[in-house]
Amino acid sequence: MKFQVMHVSSGRVRVRMAQSRMTLEQADLLEAYLQQLPGVEQAAVHERTCCAVIRFQGSRRALYQRLTEFSYRDPAVEALAPLHSSRALNRAYQEKLVGMAVFKLARSLFVPAALRAVWTAFRSIRFLVQGLRCLVRRQLHVELLDALSIGISLARRDFGTASSVMFLLKLGELLEEWTHKKSVENLARCMSLNVDRVWLLTDGGEEVLTPLSQVRPDDHIVVRMGGLIPMDSVILRGEVMVNQASLTGESIPVPKRPGTAVYAGTVVEEGECVLKITQQSGESRYDKIVTMIEQSEKLKSAAENRASALADRLVPYTLAGSALTFLLTRSALRASSVLMVDFSCALKLAMPLAVLSAMREAGGHHVTVKGGKYLEAVARADTIVFDKTGTLTHACPVVVQVIPFGGREEAEMLRLAACLEEHFPHSMANAVVQAARERGLSHEEMHSKVEYLVAHGIASTVGGERVLIGSAHFVFEDEGCTVPAGEREAFDALPAQYSHLYLAIGGELAAVICIADPLRAEAGEVVRALRQLGIRRTVMLTGDSERTAAAIAAQVGVDEYQSEVLPEDKAHFVEQARAQGHTVMMLGDGINDSPALSAADVGIAVSDGAAIAREIADITIAADDLWELVELRRIATGLMERIQSNYRFVIGFNGALIGLGAAGVLPPAASATLHNLSTLAVSLRSMTNLLSADRREEKER
Repeated sequence: MKFQVMHVSSGRVRVRMAQSRMTLEQADLLEAYLQQLPGVEQAAVHERTCCAVIRFQGSRRALYQRLTEFSYRDPAVEALAPLHSSRALNRAYQEKLVGMAVFKLARSLFVPAALRAVWTAFRSIRFLVQGLRCLVRRQLHVELLDALSIGISLARRDFGTASSVMFLLKLGELLEEWTHKKSVENLARCMSLNVDRVWLLTDGGEEVLTPLSQVRPDDHIVVRMGGLIPMDSVILRGEVMVNQASLTGESIPVPKRPGTAVYAGTVVEEGECVLKITQQSGESRYDKIVTMIEQSEKLKSAAENRASALADRLVPYTLAGSALTFLLTRSALRASSVLMVDFSCALKLAMPLAVLSAMREAGGHHVTVKGGKYLEAVARADTIVFDKTGTLTHACPVVVQVIPFGGREEAEMLRLAACLEEHFPHSMANAVVQAARERGLSHEEMHSKVEYLVAHGIASTVGGERVLIGSAHFVFEDEGCTVPAGEREAFDALPAQYSHLYLAIGGELAAVICIADPLRAEAGEVVRALRQLGIRRTVMLTGDSERTAAAIAAQVGVDEYQSEVLPEDKAHFVEQARAQGHTVMMLGDGINDSPALSAADVGIAVSDGAAIAREIADITIAADDLWELVELRRIATGLMERIQSNYRFVIGFNGALIGLGAAGVLPPAASATLHNLSTLAVSLRSMTNLLSADRREEKER
């Protein structure tokens, strides 16, 4: 496609596409295309101006070439179209806001006063009915104050004040609805499935790794322990325990047997099964997530609940203040001025907006937060527990050496190891599979049923012999395997700087796979930054050897570490810390981290880790940068500070308005206008980003 370069600076370019207008769908396609290009860090497309702003690294010429190759009709581009986009939602609410403002201005300028009065009286019916409903139910809520304020203004024939009050109330409702829907939509999109391939069972009984897009209803797929169920299905074979927390909010796994239905997004916690697909992935999963978010109490932080309760408790005091003012001054005007002001609007509106906006901002930093209460817990946390592999170290370790034993061939051992490991994706397993792929070693299924033992390894049968792959503890202590005769010296000389996977066949060591598990460059700085932000205790728990754990702990600078721990040990450590009064964050990525993630006040999973870890976790961060933990902590503490600031402002400002109204300084119209403007102002402030622009730019650099 042709385009024009409008502006160029270091690492940033703005281009205008050669088209007279751009639809919302075209803007989504172009943005999705740009975001998946190599070297592109961020891309934003503005459909009104047909422009795209691109932040990138690398060759500008290469970027221009890829833009030239872009076509809306390219099937590869069409496949990038997002299932749901917030662009249409934003446009709809922008048009509603503009329409409201234009309509009010037009009424003020061109509609006679008598007709405006009739229109105001008609619009007031809804508010008056809501107030009467509160009286009937004996509820002293903010709707009653709104109805009294509007009703008194109408009784005094002050139609201008009544109209302004209703306009500001409607504007506040629209802004709250917009922010809530956009936050829920962004959150749902982040929580949507991220499954690229599944194990498709062929007619011949073979398992073939197949792109999810090619799976159709009535196909059969295999899902094993720790795997995500990608589509609505029925179990054909196998009995499993399924974690349905993503849909029901219940973390206790549910038994599922042949003939029972399972749903997209749930996770197999124990066992394995063959599923018959009943519905393709897509809308059903997304809609279920949206419903779960909207209905779940997880969206409510304690601060929100306190604000809502306080708002309702203050309504009677406002009514009493109005009545007392009338008794003391005998002035209906002053009593009405007090009635025009309440604390409820700002408290009930600003607090949820602040929380949802913080969740949205976290999403902009590649952090998915499943509920406001978890941000509050992050702000309170004084202890953080790290898993090692895939968190403090890179999620993509690499195989550096395969050492065969017993006269076996190196390539054949790697092929067999990859054949077993590809069924249970984990960072170490991915390294083995990738090494086989890079060496051109195809590994068609050559084994019988695969059994995964959490935190230990994998067992199967090949050619009638039991094959094991896993830790030294699993292979040698649990399974009693031995080193081939005459090769003890070679075994003792294994390179100590690497992590080891042990492959045994028929009770005898067959190979040792040496895996480099490089430390993340930013890990040490992130730990220090978290300490500066109030984290007093940093802990590393790992199933790796004492030697490897000590080396990593020293480099990272954690306060303490434990090595060779089992999943239940991690969970027990977290539970002990909580029992001692600590608020604990747990960061992990594997199946073996799931119990600890559940036990923590806040479980944080890495986005490319095991599916069950992502589903159980309360927060998910991207896999490429631990600095997101720091940004998460800053957003959480900033949110708590903003909520306290909102409390002080709402109580102080509205208290002053009530005092001025009671003293006769402010007439009712002025009280209503200032009250509603202050509510709007604190709400708009609550929707702004918590992190400064300078800090965001510093992070991008």
